[in-house]
Amino acid sequence: MTEPLKTRREQEKQARYDAILNAAERAFSQKGYERTSMDDIARTASLSRALLYVYFTDKAAIQRGIMLRAGHSLSERFRQARQTANTGLAQIRAMGESYYRFYLDEPDYFSALTKASTAMADADETQAREMLCSKSELMSFMTEAIELGLEDGTMSRQRILNPEQTALYLRGALHGAVLLCQSEVSETGDSFPADSLIRHTMDMLTSSLAAAPS
Repeated sequence: MTEPLKTRREQEKQARYDAILNAAERAFSQKGYERTSMDDIARTASLSRALLYVYFTDKAAIQRGIMLRAGHSLSERFRQARQTANTGLAQIRAMGESYYRFYLDEPDYFSALTKASTAMADADETQAREMLCSKSELMSFMTEAIELGLEDGTMSRQRILNPEQTALYLRGALHGAVLLCQSEVSETGDSFPADSLIRHTMDMLTSSLAAAPS
């Protein structure tokens, strides 16, 4: 009798946690993070302010919860992207394209992940651990693809001395290209050829990693 009750309580707790994050996402999207209050989130989630504080100590903790969601969403995209390709080089390209698609499809999540590194400094132990695990999972997908590329001969052993370091380089380069697209659109108001730049970036990155033809 106790076990099913415990499970039901855990499910209810998780459902309420998810409802708060859903409400916060809507509120942040409508009013912006700075102008949204804990009262706004409680009202949107149809919860009392006191109950909201049982789950989250402040608005920043809620934002970190959204960052975790963003990380899980990107991890799932990377996982699916890897399954579409057989070689390490092709998997890296597929993940790069999925990263750009993530930016297009879920701009709020992309923005949240961009701020995640600085947010970790203020996170409690549980959230910090979860955010670190999420980041590690993303890096693992890329590192494993690079290791596969070295094994299957599609990537250059002369250029890649450290798969993890190479994964960081790739993610940083692609992220920078995406931010460049974002800033150009924002500053000029014109239609910037983002797709073309991302394709060119992916071509340059993959060619820099590819093994020389035998």
